[in-house]
Amino acid sequence: MTPAQLSRTVLHTVRRAVEDDELCVAVPERVKVRTPPRPGCGDYATNVALLLARGARGEGDALAIAEVLRRRLVRAPGIARVDVADPGFLNITLEGTSHAQLVRAVLSQGLRYGHGDALAGVSVPLGGGDEVRAALVAHVVRGLVDATGGVVVPGDGPVVRAVPVSGRDLLTRLGPDAARWALLRPAGHDLPDLDPAHLLSQREDNALFRVQYAHARTRALMRNASQFGITPEPEPESGVYDDPAEPQSDPDSEPSAYGHPAETTLLALLADHPRTLEAAARHRAPDRLARHLVATADAFFRFHDACPALPSGEESSGERKPSAVHRSRLALADAAGAVLAGGLHLLGISAPEHL
Repeated sequence: MTPAQLSRTVLHTVRRAVEDDELCVAVPERVKVRTPPRPGCGDYATNVALLLARGARGEGDALAIAEVLRRRLVRAPGIARVDVADPGFLNITLEGTSHAQLVRAVLSQGLRYGHGDALAGVSVPLGGGDEVRAALVAHVVRGLVDATGGVVVPGDGPVVRAVPVSGRDLLTRLGPDAARWALLRPAGHDLPDLDPAHLLSQREDNALFRVQYAHARTRALMRNASQFGITPEPEPESGVYDDPAEPQSDPDSEPSAYGHPAETTLLALLADHPRTLEAAARHRAPDRLARHLVATADAFFRFHDACPALPSGEESSGERKPSAVHRSRLALADAAGAVLAGGLHLLGISAPEHL
């Protein structure tokens, strides 16, 4: 279940509660869900109960409204648990199969994951111009609008702070990837950092390097996996790992995949990719996509360090064969690589296989 799907599920739940006279509130047009700021608060959180309690027709406090919605949401397909937290937040935990379905969706769509018709029928005004940054932002926004099903119409903007150099100078000093990143990564009202020492360094403090290196690491994992004969396979729909060659006398002998905080954090960012593309297109702000790629890359590195996708030590020597957990983590790494590559492609930046 993606954040957009979960938002619609929560909105439908509010509407049904109103229709059944269990709540007397004004049904909002949209409901937002967000990744919680700290682990242990579910996969997603929403403040819809707080907003409903503040509405003109709201009756009862936010906690009472949240409890009504909680009882209904826990019966929705794909939702494993819903907790109410003060002063009225709903913390939602998805079923493990939803995580596997997300990984499968990303892998099946590849670089086009997140593309669709989210902006179908929406006209996005877009102007032209000769200034290098404005022209580049307009070009990338046009691609984002097209990817999300919208239509570009003549208009003003987007408004960005101009840079005091020409495109030719930028390409000479930075090369195409760093030049594009320098102009697209900051918000439009911010002045870009054009220092080659920052943009061309292969260090962790260079955000572009982290994003490209994260993608290169996913490709390296795939190459190394082929040497072990391991193929990516998301967590089985049942959530249980059964190896026909080995009886499972102890159901707890094989740890469940996609349960580690580093995994769920990365999964949440992958799930949020379609909405990020929509927001970047709607608001004519490629910087939203660039920031999302940085967050995804950082989450991938935390996952890579905490949840090994390949056997090591005695495991790699053949004394213990690769497990289903390795295959599922490998699939998650592959999905992260697809999101990073797809996002970089929309920004016009390369996604190298090696760094």
